[in-house]
Amino acid sequence: MRHVFRILLILVVAIQCNAQNARLNPAYLKYIERYAGLAMEQMKLHGIPASITLAQGLIESGAGQSELARNGNNHFGIKCHGWQGRTIYHDDDLAGECFRAYDNVRQSYEDHSVFLVKGQRYRGLFSLSKSDYRGWARGLKAAGYATNPAYADILIRIIEQYQLYDYDKSKRQHHKPIDTIEEFKVLICNNTPYVVVMDGETLESISEKTGVSVRRLAKYNEIPRKMRLKPGSPIYLEKKSKHASKVYKGKYHEVREGESIHSIAQIYAMRVKTLYKINNLPPDYMVKVGDKLRIR
Repeated sequence: MRHVFRILLILVVAIQCNAQNARLNPAYLKYIERYAGLAMEQMKLHGIPASITLAQGLIESGAGQSELARNGNNHFGIKCHGWQGRTIYHDDDLAGECFRAYDNVRQSYEDHSVFLVKGQRYRGLFSLSKSDYRGWARGLKAAGYATNPAYADILIRIIEQYQLYDYDKSKRQHHKPIDTIEEFKVLICNNTPYVVVMDGETLESISEKTGVSVRRLAKYNEIPRKMRLKPGSPIYLEKKSKHASKVYKGKYHEVREGESIHSIAQIYAMRVKTLYKINNLPPDYMVKVGDKLRIR
């Protein structure tokens, strides 16, 4: 029997990992699954349609794979103008242009919202309905957010192809409040609920706000109870599935700097043992950058 959470689910994002449309890009699906919660949070705080934020993030960051995203956590291509924080240099319209860099993706999403809210040229957008993603897409292009003449059409196509407009209407919310302890977001990956680790959080603090015991959290996530948690990483609140979602059948994950078998298993909400097994790896194998692992 599933563990019953004593929590207020103010935002539950459910992505159907077994996408019906085989033409959908798995990298896009994974990005949406990972960051839809942030986009909806920004919509609630600042009034920017979650569909627009997600579509822009997908385009500008290459679904999180661009150099700016990987090395600077910059998911929206925002340059340094008026910025006093960390920076990163990248060839764009000109060689060696200065872009903003962030400590984590959450900061990038928040700064994107502030950038639009405070930008004089974007002011007219906020008179539009949050459900008018077409108006927002055309308005962003007209205001000069991007130089690509087809930018608005690309945004609209992505929103409609991946049904991102559902996030503007909160249609993907489910679960009624059971008991109010603390407000936080629960997301879904591979039919498994999880929370994103915030700065300074531990299994103990996550246990307090979710009602899931430290012992269970450690077991579900295959980690020691006293392990130091990395901000931005997922902590699953139920036992992970043996296998990744069917959408990843025949797909491979290319290992990047800093990744391990465990961190890759966490990305796909699957068990570490399965990842070793389907790749015929010995239990003491240490993955290397560039290794390609079967996911399903």
